Amino acid sequence: MRIIKREHELYRLRVECEDDLWTLARICIPGRSLGMMGERRDQTTGGIEGGRAKSAERKHMWIRLGIESNEFQTFSDTLRVHGIIEEANFDQGSHHTHIIQVRDEVELTSLAGFPAVDHALVKESCAESGRAKVAILVVESDEAVLFEVSSRGMRDTATWTMRGGGKYTGAKISESVSKNFFEKIATEATEQIPEGTPTILCGPGHAREKLGVLISGPKKLIATSMGGRAAANEVIRDGLAGDVLSDHAMVRETALLEEAWKRMSTNGPVAYGREMIEKALAEGAIETLLISADVLRDSDWEIVTSGLSNIGASLVQCSTDHDAGEQLMGMGGAIALLRFRM
Repeated sequence: MRIIKREHELYRLRVECEDDLWTLARICIPGRSLGMMGERRDQTTGGIEGGRAKSAERKHMWIRLGIESNEFQTFSDTLRVHGIIEEANFDQGSHHTHIIQVRDEVELTSLAGFPAVDHALVKESCAESGRAKVAILVVESDEAVLFEVSSRGMRDTATWTMRGGGKYTGAKISESVSKNFFEKIATEATEQIPEGTPTILCGPGHAREKLGVLISGPKKLIATSMGGRAAANEVIRDGLAGDVLSDHAMVRETALLEEAWKRMSTNGPVAYGREMIEKALAEGAIETLLISADVLRDSDWEIVTSGLSNIGASLVQCSTDHDAGEQLMGMGGAIALLRFRM
């Protein structure tokens, strides 16, 4: 994301990658206005011409909406923002939907100004913008699963299984069957993985090495203790991919959340639940507060977040579009790493 213009009540932003849409979805909230170039049908240009119905002409113009809601799914290439037209050449007061894509320029305004958590999220998005997606291919002798990893999430995009549905549990796999299976994976995975995308081949055993020689492009082979989605999480959680994934926000979030789960299991310095977190803040015990970016905006956490800087604590706004983020939601959406046990 690139900041074109910034004032107390205004952000003019350019979307430079799909991950930027995730950030925009968090700050395009009711009570704010969003302006960008769009199209509306001018009904005054419709009617009858030469005995045939004439459709209304679509006109390109600047349209500003009073935001009512938005729709976005991580890994999608569009953000839909719904609202009421506040400024346009015509149709003020009508409903309209802005469809925001990569390379679009938008102007977001808030009469109440933007809180510090929004400034921090936009700043982080600018630093993360353009971070390459990574493909993780978990390989076993009879199954392979392809995952796509972005700065804000992970999803599985394809699965290959020997002998059709279910894991293969029959007799020993012949060399020719195995060879054909891996060749099929290599061909289809290459078609799905964008050219130049770093690819991590992982899994238990030596199947990843057989597949590795068939896949071209930048790749890294990593041994894991398990297969399936658990193997992809192991790569992310334990930092096995090295520099390939180290700069992704999701990896940093996962590492911090794993530390929180570890402390919980050992009765270490950690706090969860609104009451415990507020008590830890009052005693100056919080070192890092991990909170879902959505929970932060849906609930009144301003009292907590505004007090973090007073005690030198940091705030991490987490995505819930990966497994560790989903676990965080199971804990109420927020957990704090403490300086000492309470």
